Amino acid sequence: MTTREGFDYFPAPSKVNLFLRITGQRSDGYHFLQTVFRLLDFADSVGFRLTPQKIIRRVSQHQWPDTEDLAVRAARLLAEHGSIEQGVELDIVKRIPFGGGLGGGSSDAATVLLVMNKLWGLNLTRSELLTLAVSLGADVPFFVFGRSAFAEGIGEQLVPLELAEAWYLVVHPNCLVSTPTVFGDPELTRNSKPIKIADFSLYEGQNDLQEAVCRSYPEVRSALDWLGQFGTASMSGSGSSVFCSFAGFGQANAVLAQIPEGWFGFVARGLDCHPLVDWIGD
Repeated sequence: MTTREGFDYFPAPSKVNLFLRITGQRSDGYHFLQTVFRLLDFADSVGFRLTPQKIIRRVSQHQWPDTEDLAVRAARLLAEHGSIEQGVELDIVKRIPFGGGLGGGSSDAATVLLVMNKLWGLNLTRSELLTLAVSLGADVPFFVFGRSAFAEGIGEQLVPLELAEAWYLVVHPNCLVSTPTVFGDPELTRNSKPIKIADFSLYEGQNDLQEAVCRSYPEVRSALDWLGQFGTASMSGSGSSVFCSFAGFGQANAVLAQIPEGWFGFVARGLDCHPLVDWIGD
């Protein structure tokens, strides 16, 4: 935790999907999936300043309004659930690329749930927070869960995993992918055969959304082709970020130094646990 200008700041880590298979679709449009979420130590920061007035607002300026901000919605949901009479101001310091498939907005929302649960003295368990998280979005439960995990359902059925140490080079080709457009692609594979947890390593690098994204966003295809020169490159989530794993920081950083002009990239270490995992009980 850091403190600045009356705000206390907490991390909201990013993630990559080591693989992603679409195994079906629900009647409400949500897709059933299987994936492995891997936490990364590259993170946003979310600042909190409690106020006596019952007002919840974001003070940082971003390209999307408060009404579409998952972090603000998370705070309002928690306040309503706990009948809270206080307010909070949120300062969201973004590092994770928006719309990059790295879970930035979902992670910000999860950090709000975890931190405000304590600051407002609600003392909800992880299970109770997970129930709230599902209503905010498919990736939010994972960040509340707080551990790298094998996920099923719409992403809310989570089993913790201990994964081998790895460094990841993540490349964002500075394009914004529309998730609804990708999931609405008529050629999208929606019937991949479910696999067992023990077999997931056989499917590392597979992402059923990748071809649909590349058809509509050639920038992602270019990033995959470039990064694929150095190892197995795959897309995270619904894109547009792509990544490749390396055994050490030095190897990943040497490739980052060659990134084409106009793209954004970073090197991050894989984490098994969220920095705030011990804040609440299960």
